[in-house]
Amino acid sequence: MISLRIEKPVSRGSPQGTCVDPGLWNFQFNSLLQLKFMARSIVVAYADDILIAVRGDSIRAVEKYANAERSKIDGWSRRKKIKFNDKKSEVMLVTRRKKRENNDITIYLHFKPLEQVTQMKYLGIILNHKFKFQEHITYMAERCTKLIHNL
Repeated sequence: MISLRIEKPVSRGSPQGTCVDPGLWNFQFNSLLQLKFMARSIVVAYADDILIAVRGDSIRAVEKYANAERSKIDGWSRRKKIKFNDKKSEVMLVTRRKKRENNDITIYLHFKPLEQVTQMKYLGIILNHKFKFQEHITYMAERCTKLIHNL
């Protein structure tokens, strides 16, 4: 069996929304999901979005584990010549603890700390730091009300 390998440098990506784009991205992203992540981490990918959920016994432990996992992904992205957008990346600490402690968490991307938020929209669902959905329900109710008035 003869193996042939052809390489061509790519200077530009495909435009967003083209039919070839999702297939190529899924092919590329698959190798990211094959990385060896810690048992305390869950990595979820959908289209070009990635979510890393890390659990720990303390906020400092979560920060340490999350930065370690992000470091693995950073190494993968350098090898694949892909750069994640730090302006679209956010960090949210989800906890139901009543303890008064410093809830600031610092996760780095491209040597810059990511913005910590108390709510985020992921795949169309608004989640908050207590993992409650009141903001999402309010948002959807407002959208439905506007739609009904337009009809």
